[in-house]
Amino acid sequence: MTMFDSKKTAVVLIEYQNDFSTPKGVLHDAVKGVMTRTNMLENSVRTVRAAREKGALIIHAPITFSDDYREMSTSIYGILANVKEGGAFKKSGWGGAFVDTMQPAAEDVVIEGKRGLCAFASTNLDFILRQRGITTIALGGFLTNCCVESTMRSAYEKGYEVITLTDCVATTSEEQQAASIKFTYPMFSKPLAHGDFLAQLA
Repeated sequence: MTMFDSKKTAVVLIEYQNDFSTPKGVLHDAVKGVMTRTNMLENSVRTVRAAREKGALIIHAPITFSDDYREMSTSIYGILANVKEGGAFKKSGWGGAFVDTMQPAAEDVVIEGKRGLCAFASTNLDFILRQRGITTIALGGFLTNCCVESTMRSAYEKGYEVITLTDCVATTSEEQQAASIKFTYPMFSKPLAHGDFLAQLA
């Protein structure tokens, strides 16, 4: 069984914010079916607690925007257009805040500047990981086939050992969830349920 050195491992948590994670969040209804089936939020809470106790670095990667979405193009399309049209992830509001059960601890790192899909693209995530001597990252969060997948691909190409926590992710349909985990994740990561990951975290 492969073992992961907790001192060289980071758990990267993508967009555990009210607009996804909490009833009345702008995008919650879209993901609540998969969230409920996989128990992803509770699994994520357990993963963070146990990994932190073992000495792994916990990194939070929220996405936030100004109230007028000035960071976006006026001709934005695709998933980010849906975010803008729905008024999601405003930095000044409740929707952009961390869900209560996944509030960062004092020793955690919160990544600033995420405005798109990949947690590396517009942030200092890579700098922080390399400064801390991290070689393995475990990913959880939203959406399975969007921001988690984009971050996974970048991490793979940057040379990190990448773990995708298959029961700590959620997206908008069972079909998309299954396709990512079965077909895409094994190409760019080592897919593991959270319990298996924690068992291998030394």
